Amino acid sequence: MMSHTRRLLSLSTAMVVASSSFAFAEPSAELVAAAKAEGKLTTIALPHSWCGYGDIIAGFKAKYPEITVNELNPDAGSGDEIEAIKANKGNTGDQAPDVIDVGLSFGPSSKAEGLIQPYKVETWDSIPDSAKDADGHWYGDYYGVLSFVVNTDIVKEVPKDWKDLTKADYANAVALAGDPRTSNQAVQAAYAAGLATGEKDAAKIGEAGLALFAEVNKAGNFVPVIGKSASLAQGSTPIVIAWDYNGLSWRDTLGGNPPLEVVVPATGVVAGVYVQAISAFAPHPNAAKLWMEYLYSDEGQLGYLKGYCHPIRFNDLAKNGKIPQEMLDKLPPAEAYEKAVFPTLEEQEAGKGVITTKWDSVVGANVQ
Repeated sequence: MMSHTRRLLSLSTAMVVASSSFAFAEPSAELVAAAKAEGKLTTIALPHSWCGYGDIIAGFKAKYPEITVNELNPDAGSGDEIEAIKANKGNTGDQAPDVIDVGLSFGPSSKAEGLIQPYKVETWDSIPDSAKDADGHWYGDYYGVLSFVVNTDIVKEVPKDWKDLTKADYANAVALAGDPRTSNQAVQAAYAAGLATGEKDAAKIGEAGLALFAEVNKAGNFVPVIGKSASLAQGSTPIVIAWDYNGLSWRDTLGGNPPLEVVVPATGVVAGVYVQAISAFAPHPNAAKLWMEYLYSDEGQLGYLKGYCHPIRFNDLAKNGKIPQEMLDKLPPAEAYEKAVFPTLEEQEAGKGVITTKWDSVVGANVQ
């Protein structure tokens, strides 16, 4: 991801118990006053059920009641957000977004097009260098990793790593949460499987991932349908490979009927990052900056974690004992994320090119 080499975000292995209060760098009084004078913030593409955004927006409103939050098109995609900025360059009305939350690849491209402006939050130094633009045009806000979401009513011995998926125990059990010829989530799953083999070159990682899924398919374990919470519950796809935050959300929604376990694989842990940015044409630039300060405060970051998305400052929060134990208890062990790899954009593209074009010939499973 990003125009830099792959890095590992090493997580503290110590289980930590948080203090009950949030201690974080407060934005300046001048910024708060300027934001309140603007009186409005326009967001876009923030569904309340995604990554805890419902509670995060409510928290911001409670902290700054003088600022009205105007929410545009909650179900928009990253491309739609960029188009909204372009379409409203000269518009200071309610259709012009102040801030965006987009997939990683849209950060560098939006900067190159002059669509976003730089701003560094007070907690800037605790955001890993591998997850931010050095000039402050965009910065990672949260990430997820590919995991095995398992219906333990049916699967008694959960798979621990990618190679396990080839075992006879998992006949007609394994599904992807998308079509690997078109879905980023599914492409990244195949990439993660390849990464687990120890390959270093992105194209070879893609080849290795395809080889693993070919084995899974040949063993009779692969189910060529798009796995969802409903198919998990019905038992037609008792193992679905999906982002961990999706799996954890499904677990809560199903309420133990059936019980689900979310397993981060022992190797080949691939993380997907989303990024924040402020529109270069934001009608409310100070409110936008204050929103960023809130998102990157301890309170905002823990809001993401409550919604099962790992906040980008997770390491810093864990190291300083800021994560409540009850929150940690709902997640896979913190050490499971130690090997998380954040592929560069170039690596993602190289892997995707191999996986999407060769899935049919190598794996031969028509996912629908």
